[in-house]
Amino acid sequence: MRRHSLMAALSLVVATIGIPDAKAEGPADIAPTGTLRVAVAVGPAASAFWTTRDPSTGKPRGVTVELARAAADKLHVPLQLVEYQSSDEIAAASSKDVWDLSFMPADVKREQFVDQGPAYVAYMSGYLVRAGSDIHSVADVDRAGVRVGCIEGTSTSRTVEKSIKQAKLTKFVKPEEAAELIGKGDLDALAMGMGALEDLSRKLPGTKVLDEVIQSTGVVVVVPKGKAAAKVWAAHFLDDAKADGTVRRALDGNGFIGDKVAP
Repeated sequence: MRRHSLMAALSLVVATIGIPDAKAEGPADIAPTGTLRVAVAVGPAASAFWTTRDPSTGKPRGVTVELARAAADKLHVPLQLVEYQSSDEIAAASSKDVWDLSFMPADVKREQFVDQGPAYVAYMSGYLVRAGSDIHSVADVDRAGVRVGCIEGTSTSRTVEKSIKQAKLTKFVKPEEAAELIGKGDLDALAMGMGALEDLSRKLPGTKVLDEVIQSTGVVVVVPKGKAAAKVWAAHFLDDAKADGTVRRALDGNGFIGDKVAP
């Protein structure tokens, strides 16, 4: 009885003076090198997921960069951006201990590599068609002789690959190459996230984004597989970032005023 009484008393003291829980996540759990390494995908057009290069510095800029800064600030550690060309590249590198945190469209295939947390924005994919094209709907895309492009290693590419039966599909490792070809008219349609396509369309006169959505998911926060403490911290961080306006400011500051913050 005495032992139980002593344990109860100790528990009361801990609760009263607020001694931290030994299992609480700290910087060492999330950023073991002392720097928060955030993986970002860099492409030719910006979206709520894709970053682009700042023309003056050459460094990535975009929504995920703003969220990465917020995460590093919350941990009180320096930030290091680790650049990739697609979400699949980021996921595949998760076991190499080269990044601690990232953001990407939710995808079942990547669950073997990363642990996915909550979403911060909806992510819809569609088609951009070249200038002068007679493609007016998604149904018009899948025809013999139509040249379709997508970015290899994206969830959009897997959706397109399943749906295309007659058109010629080309997967591009470098998003910039696909953008260049559709700008020249050497591709008839390019599948990517709607935000990136709208940005690309503004840069390529005559091209247009089809209204129809071919895929819809959410952009989620992720950590390498098996990092339990990091997963919990990342989920809390993103929930707080949605609640305190950090996500809204990141979207608005990068031109995505119409994108809605995920609930």
